[in-house]
Amino acid sequence: MDDVITDIPPPSRLLLEDLNNFTPPPPSLPSPFLVFSCADSKKNFSPSLLLIAMSSPSLHLLHHLSSKNLIGTLILPEIPLAGNSVEPSLRNKSCNIYALNEADKMIMIVLVQYSVTSERANAVARLLIGEKITPQRVLILDSVQSHNFRGRLSPDETIAFKLETSLERKQSDGNASFVKGMDYYPSGSMVDGLAAALLSRCQLKKIKGTLCVSWPDFGTPVMSLIKSLLVGNVLSGVNYTIDENYEDAYLKLSRRKDRTDSDLYT
Repeated sequence: MDDVITDIPPPSRLLLEDLNNFTPPPPSLPSPFLVFSCADSKKNFSPSLLLIAMSSPSLHLLHHLSSKNLIGTLILPEIPLAGNSVEPSLRNKSCNIYALNEADKMIMIVLVQYSVTSERANAVARLLIGEKITPQRVLILDSVQSHNFRGRLSPDETIAFKLETSLERKQSDGNASFVKGMDYYPSGSMVDGLAAALLSRCQLKKIKGTLCVSWPDFGTPVMSLIKSLLVGNVLSGVNYTIDENYEDAYLKLSRRKDRTDSDLYT
């Protein structure tokens, strides 16, 4: 006679995947979309350079570039607009698009001031590159994520690396590198999220694209590094002005960040 206590019970008549049939699927999120000013709503843009800033120092520096004009914004429906100020602010959760006109060329600047999930990264990348906006060249500025970096990252060490599309890399091999004096991202390290989606979009659309990642995300040295990259390299020869108080404002922000981080470990 079988021992009903110690014998292996018979399999359930319901498989695990069958249980999902009783759970309604989560509602799909509305698609992100672009909103431009009335004068620009029907235009297609072909800027000579599209600058996309996501790291703290690049956002701060480009926010204080007073020569730019606000022309549009990217709306991600799940990001609430409550609490945002009417005027552009670094405190806003927004993704504003600006134009910096230089003679007959246009430079477009995108300040991504909210976190984009991996699930939404490709949809956002498609809006920014290759549909209404078709740039000749793209530069993405992001931070090194410590969990994706193969090696030790010291908070006292300022570093930056770059990744390029094959078209940009081919031109770089001819000693005409767009971003000069920067090492390539170490083998074995990863980039994910929106930065990876944007660079992949450039590769897919055969656009010259460069992703620069810097570490750490706060501090005067990393701000100096990003400023040197933009002012002395990328925007060389372009007429623009930067607010005089941007360095003091960033120093205060960095100190608040350092104090917050130190409080976590006391």
